[in-house]
Amino acid sequence: MNLNPTAQSISTNVYDNPIPGRDFILSLFKKMKQTLDREQIADALDLHNADQKEALRRRLRAMERDGQLMFNQRQGYQLIDQSLLITGDICLHPDGFGFVSFSNTEKDLFITQNQLSHVFDGDTVQVLIEANATKRSFTKFIKVVQRNTTHLAGLLKRQGNDYYLQADNNKVNQRIEVIADAQVALYLGQFVNTQIIDYPSFRQNTQVKITEALGLPGSSGLETKLALRRHGITDSWDKNVLQQARLLGSTVSEQDKLARVDYRALPFVTIDGADAKDFDDAVYCQQTATGDWRLLVAIADVSHYVKPDDALDIVAQQRATSIYCPGQVIPMLPEALSNGLCSLMPNQDRLVMVCDITINQQGLVTHSRFTEGLIHSHARLTYDQAHAVIAKPASKMAKAVNASLPTIAPHIINLHKLFLNLQQARVKRGAIEFVSQERKLNLTKKQKIASIEPIVRNDAHRMIEEFMLCANVATAQFLQQHKIPSLFRVHAGPQLKKLSLLRSLLADKGLQLAGGDEPKPAHYNDLLAKIASRPDASVIRTLLLRSQSQAEYSADNQGHFGLAYQAYAHFTSPIRRYADLVTHRAIRAKLQQQTANPMQKMFSFFNQQIFSSKVVDKKHYPYNLPTITALSQHCSGQSRKADEVSREVEAALKCQYMQQFMGDTFTATITGVCHYGFFVQLNSSKVEGVEGLVPLSSFSQGDTVFDPAKQQLVNTQNKFSLGDSVTVVLSAIDMRQRKIDFSLAF
Repeated sequence: MNLNPTAQSISTNVYDNPIPGRDFILSLFKKMKQTLDREQIADALDLHNADQKEALRRRLRAMERDGQLMFNQRQGYQLIDQSLLITGDICLHPDGFGFVSFSNTEKDLFITQNQLSHVFDGDTVQVLIEANATKRSFTKFIKVVQRNTTHLAGLLKRQGNDYYLQADNNKVNQRIEVIADAQVALYLGQFVNTQIIDYPSFRQNTQVKITEALGLPGSSGLETKLALRRHGITDSWDKNVLQQARLLGSTVSEQDKLARVDYRALPFVTIDGADAKDFDDAVYCQQTATGDWRLLVAIADVSHYVKPDDALDIVAQQRATSIYCPGQVIPMLPEALSNGLCSLMPNQDRLVMVCDITINQQGLVTHSRFTEGLIHSHARLTYDQAHAVIAKPASKMAKAVNASLPTIAPHIINLHKLFLNLQQARVKRGAIEFVSQERKLNLTKKQKIASIEPIVRNDAHRMIEEFMLCANVATAQFLQQHKIPSLFRVHAGPQLKKLSLLRSLLADKGLQLAGGDEPKPAHYNDLLAKIASRPDASVIRTLLLRSQSQAEYSADNQGHFGLAYQAYAHFTSPIRRYADLVTHRAIRAKLQQQTANPMQKMFSFFNQQIFSSKVVDKKHYPYNLPTITALSQHCSGQSRKADEVSREVEAALKCQYMQQFMGDTFTATITGVCHYGFFVQLNSSKVEGVEGLVPLSSFSQGDTVFDPAKQQLVNTQNKFSLGDSVTVVLSAIDMRQRKIDFSLAF
């Protein structure tokens, strides 16, 4: 077949030897409806000399890279059905293969390792699903649509005269070449951060230049620096942002105190952890003559200072959350605000948003309202100090509090009485009562682990938590009542697939979760109560927790399954969560709208729903449903990323800490089972809570078979199941992958 392309189809702007353009080549395939090799295409296009054929080869490769044609060595080129092209973000595995996420409902697409040599984790990619594909391996990688990695951190090494980066991220398996300059030799053997100058291609490796020295291996704080850079997070501030924060001052101006409800005479207190530096919340309560309680939850009024789209707001939105790592906090806002002007420090006037809640003697909220307020915190107590006043009045700590703050102790007692009322209502409501053992990493001056100890939660922790829940629920109800597009905190019930696996695992242990396909929180609580005294209780709690969906932000209120609330929103931490800051703006916009409406002053808070249909002023609240939906996704993603950073830092520190115990024997509990081994958590003192893998390759007991339904590994001599106690030996530590391996002790 010979086709004579028209003059309009000839491309002359790229190649010295003009050949038919892409559209003409595509029309050729549409007419012939078959696969064609390069010689057949050249013959059909009447291209015969070597230069023309080389130009054709280059054009076909470009069309292949752009997802227009697909090449197979046996069959040649064929037209790609554009309806089968999928675009999504790729998640790479350290072993090189990856999964493309493209839908909330469809299963991720598997991509083989040999197709991903030029791809970075998180890139937006285009892949092809073949029409007759029945297995995930038939998904073909087409191209990178958007690069989402701009920097790489790692150890600077040299090979001959060339410098290269051993990436800290174990998902980067490419060769990373470092551009040499006059300073590069100074950083040899150090961890550095680099900027990508040229992305990898078929012709060259990734090219980077050094932008920052992070420190020598083992240096103080290196684990946190690397985790942040690994996720593209900065812990530094732009000069303009710091300047704006400083210009706000360190004390509340007299002008800002005007037109606010003055609560300074009330003995508000802050109760936080001993190492807390930013105090978002202060509380006060009193019992009325009728026996009801009035609870005031005062929250730092960040929205008064941080306005939509100003420099502080832009960076706060980008970060979306503070990140809490062992020994260090990466704040959402500069410390001048987070630890200064907005922090509810004792004996300082501070601007607040107040949730004023009425609670009856049965612990049920009967009324709530919001005000823009001014407080003067009368005391800053730690959880242990507050608990001592509540439960150990004769202790040295309680006596010390009474001596230094003689008027405060009765108010702490009142707060606890109210908490006991709320606890009764919580039990009736059926919120899931998960009891998990948290552990504190005590660090040395060099930011390395000195010891690991369990965190003991007491009634002071639970008391403040319950008060914050009350305020958050009142907030969600306010937002719903006024029909304001808002960020709700939602938690869906367990999915059927997870429930099915959970029931199978529970049955193997002689247990059952009631409730059928739609169990309620109360059904979880019933089972939690039954297993409380079992030696494998912690593992079963973990199974129950994993069966549930992950909490996230959403513009659509779907309720909160775990807390058993019909509506829930975040209000109590605007210093460290952007979602809370947006919520404060919604409340302020509504309050100011009501204040500006003279007719509204005739009505009590109970009747404010009369005006709820009016949309709030965009000046005060510049968000509509699409922007709130986008913010929900962003804040949820940043929250998950913050959790990942914290876990990675903790894992790296534990790897470094465990090196001193190499070869030692420990008792452990099996917490997870898979086809390549089982995971354990150490029970021994000094290392309690440290986790690692016992790989199948370390077994010496013959063939071992994985039973996915029962989550067991079985061989001729042993059966390894979730919750089993085993004795293990620390055998290997991989600092780059932040993994610890154990072997069975016999």
